[in-house]
Amino acid sequence: MKFNRIAKTAVATTGALAFALTVVSGTAMAAEKKAKKEKCYGVVAKGMNDCEANGHSCAGQAKADADGAEWMYVAKGLCDRIAGGSTSPKA
Repeated sequence: MKFNRIAKTAVATTGALAFALTVVSGTAMAAEKKAKKEKCYGVVAKGMNDCEANGHSCAGQAKADADGAEWMYVAKGLCDRIAGGSTSPKA
């Protein structure tokens, strides 16, 4: 009898701990998604833009690689470190 009670307590504790870790992990991921982003022009691969440029208004419609008018969101400060990247549109 005593062993069953200990086993039930261990299972309940493990379940509660797993749930708590899941909640903490989800909160960390949400915070990461809210991290500051910026538009980075000129680094987009064909069909991989984030939105509205060059006469279209939807994501995924870039017609050429590295078009200076097409942009995508990147973490703030990263665009300046990408070759060909700019935080303002290129001609």
